[in-house]
Amino acid sequence: MLGVNVRALRGERGLSLSEVARRSGVAKSALSQLESGLGNPTIQTVFSLANALQVPVSDLLAEPAPPDVLLVRSAGLEVLRSRAVDLRMLRRIEPSGGVLELYDQRVRPGARQHSNGHPGREHVVVTQGVLRVGPPSDPYELGPGDYVCLPGSQPHIYETAGPEPVLSVLLIEYPGGTGIDRPARPH
Repeated sequence: MLGVNVRALRGERGLSLSEVARRSGVAKSALSQLESGLGNPTIQTVFSLANALQVPVSDLLAEPAPPDVLLVRSAGLEVLRSRAVDLRMLRRIEPSGGVLELYDQRVRPGARQHSNGHPGREHVVVTQGVLRVGPPSDPYELGPGDYVCLPGSQPHIYETAGPEPVLSVLLIEYPGGTGIDRPARPH
């Protein structure tokens, strides 16, 4: 779904492969492979493409609009991977004036995920393990049941604070006025 959506969004905007590569910092050859359904993009690559195309990440991952009742089986979800984190988008929600993206997040022990920042706010609830999240120089330490909300626009990290993986729920909130608060394009 990711490659098909990137190609469609690029076409809707009249952008060349080279221009999207320049805006995102993703190599043109990697972008071409991705659009062809090849490769395994990292979380950072997907967020960079979303920023370059000025859309929520869910626009790159979304299937057609959900019915009134939605059952999501984790086995069928596309996984965004980095060295430290696996993300599975569970749902895109569009309240008036914004977009919410809900993810199942798994953080591997001994690895660190760094983000330079992106639009919106991040809400994190830990369900298992101990997570360090927040500013790289002074992250917050969260245990099971703990919650934090932080600006996505600032550099931030995710890493385990112990020897076991961390399971958590990540909600990314794109409020109105971020430039990506419009409804998802039809599929």
